[in-house]
Amino acid sequence: MTSAESEDSFLHSSARPKWQWAADRLRKDIADGVYGPGDQLPVERELATTLSVSINTIRRAVGQLVHEQIVLRRQGAGTFVRSETAPITGRPLVGVLVPSTTYYYPRVIDGLQRVLRGAGVGVVLVCSKYDLDVERDELRTMLETGVQGLLLVPSLHLMDDPQSYVDSLRDLPVPYVLAERRPPVPEPDDPTTYVGTEHAGGVCKAVRHLKSLGHQRIGFLGRVSTGTSAQVADGFEQAVKLLDVDAAATSCKLLWQAQEISAYARRCAESGVTAVFCHGDRDAAALIVAARRLGLSVPDDLAVVAYDDEVAEVGDIPLTAVSPPKTEVGALAAQLLLQRIDGGRNVPSQQVLIQPRLVVRASCGALATQKAGT
Repeated sequence: MTSAESEDSFLHSSARPKWQWAADRLRKDIADGVYGPGDQLPVERELATTLSVSINTIRRAVGQLVHEQIVLRRQGAGTFVRSETAPITGRPLVGVLVPSTTYYYPRVIDGLQRVLRGAGVGVVLVCSKYDLDVERDELRTMLETGVQGLLLVPSLHLMDDPQSYVDSLRDLPVPYVLAERRPPVPEPDDPTTYVGTEHAGGVCKAVRHLKSLGHQRIGFLGRVSTGTSAQVADGFEQAVKLLDVDAAATSCKLLWQAQEISAYARRCAESGVTAVFCHGDRDAAALIVAARRLGLSVPDDLAVVAYDDEVAEVGDIPLTAVSPPKTEVGALAAQLLLQRIDGGRNVPSQQVLIQPRLVVRASCGALATQKAGT
């Protein structure tokens, strides 16, 4: 018997199985509105700690509630209270569609959930996993659930005609706001309300910073077919023209393999590139490894700046990185949606782009320069 199970037996000594007691507690919390319509339950480990039971006990208790159709599991997203089984509280319910719950978007989700739950609004969170069929089905399901508004991060980059899709959203029966997405080729009077990162501005900050450190030949290791890859690549092209630096060793791929990054590092060394801007922390970290294997010193021989700032500070050489305002994007998108829910069609459209920050760490050489000057 595990320690958690022993403690559970001590606290809940009864002829009834412990999982039934845990299921009763969860039913009561749902009935009392602790977890409202559409709310996500805490993860199993957190529930087990709260109720002083084992994870296996919680797993069986939640499974029972799933069987009773009190809660439902959404693959890749979590376990949620069914809106039709929870008590009627009169509070609105908002649907949230994201393409991922593991990379980039957790902080967007955190920002919007804080605002919505602070306003007493229930949240139905679904994840498309970049699958257009799943995205379509989940959107329909949320509408059938009775949501009063939608926060959407559609996979526009996977669509044949993304602008037509954005235009079709105007026919939705509820207000909606796009987060980290915007119409790709909007007409001047496009009414879509959106909040996103000004990706081109972040790239320009990075290139300007590298130029200020004396770099004139700057490479670009980019991506294709991601939600932001086109905007980042266009931003790099605009930045090098604006700042009059030489764009060299520019290459983009869907996924960079280790041998390809090694070849890219060799190309930089042979072509006199002294700095590289990378779209993605992991590719930037892999480039540093490849450069050092070639005998290059980072940042002395090759400075590296990344875009995303997801895992930029955890490597042997912490990465200078453009940090998109993910939490702020989610929070502001939620605020604008609440305004649209409350005000109806009288609320004017708002289209907001937030500038990202440049977080300076060791990989670009600026920190060493600053220390030498002190």
